[in-house]
Amino acid sequence: MSYVAPYVLIIDIGSSSVKASIYDSTASVVGHTQVSISHGQRTGVDGMHEEDADDILSVVNKAVDDALTSDAVASKQIVAVGMDTMASTILGVDSSFQPVTPVYTYADTRSAKDVERLREMIDVDAAYDRTGVMQHTSYVPGRVMWLRRTNPHVFSRVAKWVDISTYIYSRWFGLSDVPTSYSVASWSGLLDRRELNWDDGLLDAISLSDDFLPSLAPYSHSLRGLCKEYAARWAQLSDVPFMLSVGDGAAVNVGTGCIDDRRVALTVGTTGAMRLIAEDVAGVGPPLVPRGLWGYRLGSDHTLLGGAFSEGGNVVQWAQQALNIPSLDSLNDALSDSEPDGHGLTVLPFIAGERAVGWSTNASCAFDGVRISTTGLDMLQAIMESVAYRFSLVSDLLAEHMDDDHVFVAGGGGMTNSTWWLQTVSDVLQSEVLAPKDEQGTSRGAAILALNAIGVWEGLDDVSPDIAACYFPSDRYADVYVAAKERQQVLYSRLIN
Repeated sequence: MSYVAPYVLIIDIGSSSVKASIYDSTASVVGHTQVSISHGQRTGVDGMHEEDADDILSVVNKAVDDALTSDAVASKQIVAVGMDTMASTILGVDSSFQPVTPVYTYADTRSAKDVERLREMIDVDAAYDRTGVMQHTSYVPGRVMWLRRTNPHVFSRVAKWVDISTYIYSRWFGLSDVPTSYSVASWSGLLDRRELNWDDGLLDAISLSDDFLPSLAPYSHSLRGLCKEYAARWAQLSDVPFMLSVGDGAAVNVGTGCIDDRRVALTVGTTGAMRLIAEDVAGVGPPLVPRGLWGYRLGSDHTLLGGAFSEGGNVVQWAQQALNIPSLDSLNDALSDSEPDGHGLTVLPFIAGERAVGWSTNASCAFDGVRISTTGLDMLQAIMESVAYRFSLVSDLLAEHMDDDHVFVAGGGGMTNSTWWLQTVSDVLQSEVLAPKDEQGTSRGAAILALNAIGVWEGLDDVSPDIAACYFPSDRYADVYVAAKERQQVLYSRLIN
């Protein structure tokens, strides 16, 4: 395959791995330049989900090192760097920009008590409308309150709260005033999505000045001039523009061609999400967010509308380990031969807590109907079907924003590696599901955004992604899945509401 210069370097910071790749001007990965390095968070029964900032930085640095040495010709023709990052990360740094806290991720639930208190302190509906999110343990306001309450000594040392991408850029450029993109800021739960600044009402509620937060800018804002250490390490990048990071969910939509209401992204990586991109309404602003979903900014005039779960591919990994069953690849045939909802189980798949659509601060995984005859395969099938029902709940809420002829575009290795799961989701949603040929939709999306920012691409769909397979819904089991989804809602109401 021949590649078309110029090239962009793309860094994709996920929750389980960091990828770095060189893309050409058609948003195709150059040769074997893609590098992937695993990393992980510390977890605890108290809800802890954290990682040291400099550990993440070290992994990112190594990934960039390896990508730049993978193709000498392409690396010398890099004209920009783009980045996407796992959404809703936060850490506190001191006045020298040294970390005084670990990086807290969206999955850390230790602030549950503080979120409940915050909800009592504010007008929840008004804050939801301004920020586009229901306040939750995933977001920054409750986390700030939690640290102030549980560790006031550490809290007093925090001079600024930043996400992991802003921290990394501060290290690379030797700056303490790196702005955060509207996209990444949206995932904090603290951005006024209309005014495009930090939300005054929430800042007042948590007694925090915006001096403790980065400035804000569109993702197309760039930084140039690496500091001495990194200019020596990456000479070919020393004076190219580095675009501000975007949330990984926004990047997936762009990378899979889901840039309007006709294509809806349905992503299962470690976690799951369903999203579409909506334009602002002239004279009105961003769209209203259906209760149970969120609305994150992509740029200054587009909103990423949808819902995300704390479960996805992680439920499969959990089942394989906890139930001692084989890998999903080897179980596709067995799952395909199984009767839909034939196991008699009802599952709430909240192994890492709940986000959409109920936003409970204390949800956990539950199986109802387990009997002595229940097998590990039954439990795997049931929990994977249960995730499909969660997607259906989000789809119901998004329906008014979708084109009548919409299709869903699947992404993320958690689902695209399972033909049975893809077909099941198509049957549950009663909609067509497309599976792109390129499984790296996230980094491809960040590449497209970078190419657009520097003027190489005129829009976000100059080159459409190739589709590898289409899954068409069968109505044979439609009623079975509707009944199973209703059972899940009854169990939810009984155990959580």
